[in-house]
Amino acid sequence: MTMKKLFFLLCAVFISFGLSAKEGYFSSSEYSLHLNYNDKVYPGDAIIINLDIEQKNCTECRGEVSFFTNSIKKALVTTPFFQTEKEGSLIAIIPLSSWYEPGDFHVEIRYIIGNNTPMVFSLPIEMLAKDFNSETIPLNPTNTAIKTDNSTTRVQQIDRLNQILDTWNSDSVWQKIPFTPPTTATRRTSFFADRRVYAYSNGSSSTSLHYGIDYGVPKGTPVYACGTGKVVLVENRISSGNSIVIEHLPGLYSLYYHLDSMSVVEGQMVKQGEKIGLSGDTGLATGPHLHWEIRLHGLAINPDFLRETWPYF
Repeated sequence: MTMKKLFFLLCAVFISFGLSAKEGYFSSSEYSLHLNYNDKVYPGDAIIINLDIEQKNCTECRGEVSFFTNSIKKALVTTPFFQTEKEGSLIAIIPLSSWYEPGDFHVEIRYIIGNNTPMVFSLPIEMLAKDFNSETIPLNPTNTAIKTDNSTTRVQQIDRLNQILDTWNSDSVWQKIPFTPPTTATRRTSFFADRRVYAYSNGSSSTSLHYGIDYGVPKGTPVYACGTGKVVLVENRISSGNSIVIEHLPGLYSLYYHLDSMSVVEGQMVKQGEKIGLSGDTGLATGPHLHWEIRLHGLAINPDFLRETWPYF
């Protein structure tokens, strides 16, 4: 079967269910394929593609997905599939920048069964419009010094965190249901992808993007793991204060900043809903709060997306 015939057979059987999900089927004498994915997304969301392949020895199934805008041939993002506990079930989760504009995009799926010729086909993606908040945050001299700190220690802390967030462990498949909030509180003081201006006490300023969600909670409020996973960072950092990072899926991490205290250690496995610390105002903070963030392949995505949408296991 040629690539072109496979592409058209898959597109011909896609049916829509709900606002943003599509699924498709393909079968041949050699194997059958079932695919579902979310084809309508907002900036800062993710594309989740689940590929089920029925064939003997499908532990040898592997592949990757690339994300394109229709006007540019170069891939914006490429991410591999990972294998679930179910034989032949592959999942890829593609992060989407909050800077993307509305328009038509597509993903190109490339997968291989054993030593066979790679199969390649494309699926359409529609990027919907979304407005993000803008805010100006005045910083006192202490916070100005933190924000403008260029010390070796801060650079090393940033490098270590980025190295962790860029790590993709194919065996780290811990979380199998949607995320839950890290606190029972509901008051939010800042939102995902807020466009920020920091007004320094010396009269200068800088612009930034808010990578997570801030909950306005008193100091000492319990903080819970949003999902099951492995604690990969427990550190008092200059900018984010007492900080915890948990790995949940290959390339998918949750981050908790400005904590007053931390009750987990690096390498520890935690369950969804388990208390990991208490909120505070350590690091760069204008008051007590919890900063909750999700990173996928190093890119910040909307935490609310993974409370509502999750790969099928």
